[in-house]
Amino acid sequence: MTPPTTPSVADEAPAPAPARDALGLTLDPVTTAEFLAEHCERGPLLIERAEPGRFEAILGDADVERLICESAPRTPAFRLVRNGAQLPASSYTTDIPWRPNGFTGTALVDRIAQEHAAGATIVLQALHLHWHPAAVFCRGLERGLGWPVQANAYRTPASSRGFGVHHDTHDVFVLQVCGHKRWRIYEPLVELPLKSQRWPAGRDAGAPVMDITLQAGDTLYLPRGWPHEATAADADSLHITVGLHPPARIDALRAALGDCADDIAFRRTIGAGTALPEELIERLAAQLDPSAVARRARRAFVASRRPILDGQLTQVRALERLTLRTPLRRRPTVIAELERDGATATLLFEGKQLRLPAQAAEALEAVHAAHGLFTAAELPGPLDAAGRLVLVSRLVREGFLMLEL
Repeated sequence: MTPPTTPSVADEAPAPAPARDALGLTLDPVTTAEFLAEHCERGPLLIERAEPGRFEAILGDADVERLICESAPRTPAFRLVRNGAQLPASSYTTDIPWRPNGFTGTALVDRIAQEHAAGATIVLQALHLHWHPAAVFCRGLERGLGWPVQANAYRTPASSRGFGVHHDTHDVFVLQVCGHKRWRIYEPLVELPLKSQRWPAGRDAGAPVMDITLQAGDTLYLPRGWPHEATAADADSLHITVGLHPPARIDALRAALGDCADDIAFRRTIGAGTALPEELIERLAAQLDPSAVARRARRAFVASRRPILDGQLTQVRALERLTLRTPLRRRPTVIAELERDGATATLLFEGKQLRLPAQAAEALEAVHAAHGLFTAAELPGPLDAAGRLVLVSRLVREGFLMLEL
């Protein structure tokens, strides 16, 4: 059993190979440290590899075919766009009557195939929510960066264009899976825009500052606010766009103000004058202590992550065979935070808060810090055998632990 340690993103339990190597898969030969210090939020970064197949474990061309043609997807998990405009969903989806509620927005595969052949791009949205390889990959990026991550995929026919010139209000990694695609990138009109600062329709972007073609295996990083457009050349193209959502300073300020809501001084009317009392500014400054800012950001990040619970049906059914000697491990995709308040401990993960009493705090701390396999019998603290089994059983049911079956 690994002794308890102070948790951090880097110290968390190891993830499976695709997740643990997500940053390397995306950035090599650029290191994460180089990316953060020299490129993040500073300007576009092109990493050329000419390495077909590099990203196909996340989503390959055959996977797109299966998702559209065999799984009966429903909107908004997919949509079609052509020449900068979104096609009306009613032209390629249908509603299927069922009791008590119908299946709305269900794919009409024949219509999608016709539209795709006529130049429409198939957009697979929020892959991190419904495609397991993409979910694990995005979780690996989240573990390495400490930011929320999302993923969409774009299957574009040859000589076709999906979206017109626009900027995103989040940073992106573009992973070219197969084929190739031409990208024109323009100078920002708004540097590091907020989500409310969208690209104005019809705005002239001027002349491109970069005109590049991504080949299979290449990575392109674009900070938020850099206008761009992409066109498939003489071959079909599939790329994955990974959206990065690092917290901004304004988010930290808003969160600090939110924590001031319990202070009545902040709830009083401004009054006839416009000057705020100096002590009010001092109280807000206290909420902006670096440790408080980091704690709020970490809490918000941990709470927002959805669980990845592959094999959970089998896990819960296997609990009937749980003993003190059953090998256990942390679920490798869990991002968690452990907080101690006196003798009690609170485990925060995936929108859950498990607050346990003093007698379970030491065992919970050890479980949170564990690397590799362990057993309930090895847990430290005053819990008796029955208490240890109750603890690990609950953590399996909640998706934090897994039995090694």
